[in-house]
Amino acid sequence: MTGHLFSFGHGYSAQALASRLTTKGWQVSGTIRNAAKRQSFEAAGVTPLVLPEDDIATALLEATHLLVSAAPDADGDPMLAQHRALLSKAAPRLKWIGYLSTTGVYGDHGGAWVDETTPLSPATKRGQMRVEAEAAWAEFCDTHDIPLSIFRLAGIYGPGRGPFAKVRAGTARRIIKQGQVFSRTHVADIAQVVEASINRPQCSGIFNVCDDDPAPPQDVIGYAAELLGLPLPPADAFETADMSPMARSFYAESKKVSNDRIKSVLGVTLLYPDYKSGLKALLRSH
Repeated sequence: MTGHLFSFGHGYSAQALASRLTTKGWQVSGTIRNAAKRQSFEAAGVTPLVLPEDDIATALLEATHLLVSAAPDADGDPMLAQHRALLSKAAPRLKWIGYLSTTGVYGDHGGAWVDETTPLSPATKRGQMRVEAEAAWAEFCDTHDIPLSIFRLAGIYGPGRGPFAKVRAGTARRIIKQGQVFSRTHVADIAQVVEASINRPQCSGIFNVCDDDPAPPQDVIGYAAELLGLPLPPADAFETADMSPMARSFYAESKKVSNDRIKSVLGVTLLYPDYKSGLKALLRSH
C-alpha cells in the first residue's frame, strides 16, 4: 500500500514515520516553520512546505492520508483553525486521518493504570487543549466520514532525545518524588504503530502508545549512567529541586498507561518494550 501523506507539523515523530513510508514508495509532504530545514527534509525524501509562506493547497488536495502533530494553542487546533475550508475540500480524497495527542489527557491517577476508556481529566492547560483538539478532530472526521485514529503518546525518547547527553555532561539529576511513575515510548515504536493504523484504516479509534514498563524517572537516569559506566547522578527531592515550571508540571501527573490496544487491534509487536532495551539500542547507534 502506498499513498500521499500530508504531515501537518512535521516534527520528530512524524519524521520517524516518514522514513518508514518513503522507503516503500510513499509521497510525503510535511509542513515546517523553519526554512533552514528545507534541505534536510528534501534529502530525506520529504517535500517541505514552509509556513506561512508556502502554499499547502496543492499538496493537501492531492493527499490520501493526513497526519496532524502540531500542538493546539489558545485558538484550538491550528490545522482546523486556519485551514478548515481547505480541509473540507480535501476530505473526499482522504482515506485516513491520524492525530498525535498525549497521555496527558488522562491527568493524574496516583500511579494507577489507565487505558483508552479512562475518563479524561487533564491536570494542565496543555492537556485540556489536547482534549479539545481531539474532540474537534472527532467531530470533523464524523462529519466527513473519514476514519480517525488518535494516538496518545507517552514520554518520547529516541535518537537525539535521551538521557545520555546530560549524564555524560554531569548535569543529570535523579528527581525523587514518592510514588511517581511515568510511561514512555521510543520514537521508532510510534512510527510503527502509526504505520500499522494507516494499513488498517478500518481499525480506527484511540490508541495509547507506550512501552510495557512504566517506571520512576530516577530509575531511567540511573540505568543510563550504568550503561555509560559513570557514577549515579545525584538525587534531588522533588519538593526542593530547582526545576523549570514546565518540568515541574510533568510531575503533577503519575500513572501507568496500558498499551493493550496497539497489540490486540493493530497487531503491533514493540521494538523496544521497555526503557532498558531502548536505551541499550540508543547507545549502540551512537
